[in-house]
Amino acid sequence: MSATDNGNVSLTISQSGIATVSFSHPAQNSLPAALLNELTDKITQAGNDAQTRVIVLKSGGDRTFCAGASFDELLQIKDKQTGAVFFSGFARVINACRKSPKIVIARVQGKAVGGGVGLAAAADYCLATEAASVKLSELAIGIGPFVISPAVIRKVGLPAFSQLTIRAVDFQTAQWAKEKGLYNEVYTDTAALDTALDALAEKLASYHPEALTGLKQILWEGTEDWDELLNHRAALSGELVLSEFTQQALRGFFGAKS
Repeated sequence: MSATDNGNVSLTISQSGIATVSFSHPAQNSLPAALLNELTDKITQAGNDAQTRVIVLKSGGDRTFCAGASFDELLQIKDKQTGAVFFSGFARVINACRKSPKIVIARVQGKAVGGGVGLAAAADYCLATEAASVKLSELAIGIGPFVISPAVIRKVGLPAFSQLTIRAVDFQTAQWAKEKGLYNEVYTDTAALDTALDALAEKLASYHPEALTGLKQILWEGTEDWDELLNHRAALSGELVLSEFTQQALRGFFGAKS
């Protein structure tokens, strides 16, 4: 396990070749820069391991899959370069999923917000529970979901993405996310989710590795420019987070919690 002061990321690989990348953070599985870097490294490591047949991406706890960017770190950003570096962490995680030669399955057991929606969209297949509602809240704090938008739009289409973005303070249900294509399967609870996930992962791990790699390449056709595209989007977000509007919104968030 790799640990940081703000959560942890781990990688395990089973005898049948199921690589499980798990992350957790005490603040609703939010993602500070250190965790984003660890996630990128572990997803890349799992994909490059000859023993791996399929990758499962999951988070700890029951209530929230991922709350997106760490607001603590957003408040600490004081210049464009630092902002670009922070948001490029999300770009690297998405691109690690995209470029991995192995199929990535996301296990979404609870709410997905902001970058958490991006993680779900970066997976090749996504299983969720009825509690896994989704929200893109970035517009409400003065930024936009620019880095994750290519991945989200690729899954749900522009109309649904527009609804998520413009209705920034509203959650959409897990069934809505399934109807729009973000989730492939939705289960009543975590136990049912895990039973289905285990069965799917074991089945995929038994398939021809080269066939799975070929399928992976087909699934991501037309995204070859994403390294450059997502880094450009990260720079845009890194500039917006410096605005007084965004800084006040973030401070207001912490004031509301105190």
